[in-house]
Amino acid sequence: MYGEREMYKITCSECGKEDEVPFKPDGTRPVYCRECYRNRRPRRF
Repeated sequence: MYGEREMYKITCSECGKEDEVPFKPDGTRPVYCRECYRNRRPRRF
């Protein structure tokens, strides 16, 4: 089994909401909360 992932607090680059992501942001790319990330993904049919 996998261990629990370490989560990192972020502020969404789009809406400003605080959230957590399972990776350490490097500061060179925008990071998004779950909702904004979901809305930015291309829709699959």
